[in-house]
Amino acid sequence: MKTNFERRLVRHIDELRWLYMELYGNAAMFAELCDNLYRFAEERSVALKKRDLEREANPEWYKSSELTGMMLYIDNFAGDLKGVQKKLPYIEQTGVNLLHLMPFLDTVPERSDGGYAVADFRAVRPDLGTMEDLEKLAAACHKKGINLCMDFVMNHTSQDHEWAKKARQGDGEYMSRYFFFDNWSIPAEYEKTVPQVFPTTAPGNFTWLDDCQHFVMTSFYPYQWDLNYRNPRVFNEMMYNFLFLANKGMDMIRIDAVPYIWKELGTDCRNLPQVHTIVRMMRMIGEIVCPSVILLGEVVMEPVKVVPYFGTVEKPECHLLYNVTTMCTTWHTVATQDTRLLRRQLDIVNSLPKEYVFLNYLRCHDDIGWGLDYDWLNRNFGIDEKAHKRFLSDWFQGHWEGSVSRGELYNDDPASGDARQCGTTASLCGIEKAGLENDPAAMERAVRFNLTLHAMMFMQTGLPLLYSGDELAQINDYGYKDNPKKAEDSRYLHRGKLRWDLAEHAHDLDTPEGQVFCGLNALGALRKTNPAFGTGADVWTLDTRDNGLLAIGRYFEGQKIIGVFNFTPWNKKVTFLHDPGEFTDMLTGELHILQDLPVPAYGFYYLEQTQVSK
Repeated sequence: MKTNFERRLVRHIDELRWLYMELYGNAAMFAELCDNLYRFAEERSVALKKRDLEREANPEWYKSSELTGMMLYIDNFAGDLKGVQKKLPYIEQTGVNLLHLMPFLDTVPERSDGGYAVADFRAVRPDLGTMEDLEKLAAACHKKGINLCMDFVMNHTSQDHEWAKKARQGDGEYMSRYFFFDNWSIPAEYEKTVPQVFPTTAPGNFTWLDDCQHFVMTSFYPYQWDLNYRNPRVFNEMMYNFLFLANKGMDMIRIDAVPYIWKELGTDCRNLPQVHTIVRMMRMIGEIVCPSVILLGEVVMEPVKVVPYFGTVEKPECHLLYNVTTMCTTWHTVATQDTRLLRRQLDIVNSLPKEYVFLNYLRCHDDIGWGLDYDWLNRNFGIDEKAHKRFLSDWFQGHWEGSVSRGELYNDDPASGDARQCGTTASLCGIEKAGLENDPAAMERAVRFNLTLHAMMFMQTGLPLLYSGDELAQINDYGYKDNPKKAEDSRYLHRGKLRWDLAEHAHDLDTPEGQVFCGLNALGALRKTNPAFGTGADVWTLDTRDNGLLAIGRYFEGQKIIGVFNFTPWNKKVTFLHDPGEFTDMLTGELHILQDLPVPAYGFYYLEQTQVSK
């Protein structure tokens, strides 16, 4: 009788061998990989092996509408890993059951980029705790029905990593794990075709190392050295790191900057076919060793480049992908008060196979980049990309009449018009301004809009992800400007410490934080208990004949839900939705008909009609 490992290996071994040999042609390295897959499978704890079997029996567990996520920085949230464990009762109060811990692996603080320059993949940053603390947190989460997610940075290591140190000393074995060149000729050829990630703060794709007289490829920052996945040793060792971390109790592993991991001279070094080979192999390796662990891919690009990272139904790659374009299109809609581009984006996502599941969010640790469909905007409305980006940047800094946003720019490039936007959800939708001006009416509108934006996000197909602090309507933290290590990076504007003083008012409906906290709880509860919110539902947009109104329909097994969202500061009426019959307001229980339904400024409805056919 085959063991579980043997059964899983047999299922994948032929394809895994074929892909590996096609990429590397190295049978010895493949044999080493397989030996280590067995070792890591054996090292999984009894509890994790049991979890593997349970989730093999329910392989679509991660698609459940009962899942709601939250991402947080450990130190900002609770100091360290032990502190997070102590705060799990608060996490339970939020209704969150998928906890995404922002980067916590060991790094040098002065060269961390928020934790994405990893110096040791098998050690926790000392001020945050230990690997033992991580295992204990994972076990405590699992007892409470909370899933744990972490970041795995695949594209590069820190210059402080052991490999990098040895490479810098001239060790050829370790130099071959990166891209080293002793003169500018080959880097110059790369620069002809490879775009710059951060042209203003980290221009170019190579860094000169004066001590060893070599250039090294650094796509992101000079202290982040790109790994050379042409070397099978790099792939194998990084997979061992992946499995080591999976064995600490992770349920989801976010693979960072996926499109960049394969470099090819004469290309833009983005989204190359070999990337998909690597991710497909990674998916199979996970299913062999730790099938309860799922892959979340970070692909911050337009939909046509994002969707391929799901793979195919027959040969899947990532389980989940970020819905980046819908996120930035939502904020575009906030500024323009025109829902047409957002509706188009939602239609694209809704047309995809139901096997493809997105992680939806309004804000995260990063900035908002304006990666919109400018071809469509220009073709239909004559909108110029550069001018529109400048408008959006100005709007969210509060420079336009009518804007209540309070944000800041990151990586502003006046020449191209490109700039990224920073700020919390609360500050970008007006809560900060209303509070500073002590304007109760403005605060009521801002809180309503905050909940409307979240309600629209919860209505999208896929899983919702909150950003820590948003559940309490936490505003921007300008204190970063007083810290010399952070002052140049405006992303710290929305990376402030969680204000536990606000959490004391979480259930006080006389406060903005209480209204948002309880409002999000109500939305989450509806999503978890109504089948039409599931990923298996049919989802579509409706033509409201009003560019300021967005309407989304969801249908599953006899339940039909219509969501209506007003992106304007004016009261509106639904005049062109003629769906017959009565609908129940899912939050208040009131009965409505769609025709002439009044929708308050910045307001929304969740309306249910049962026992109907789509």
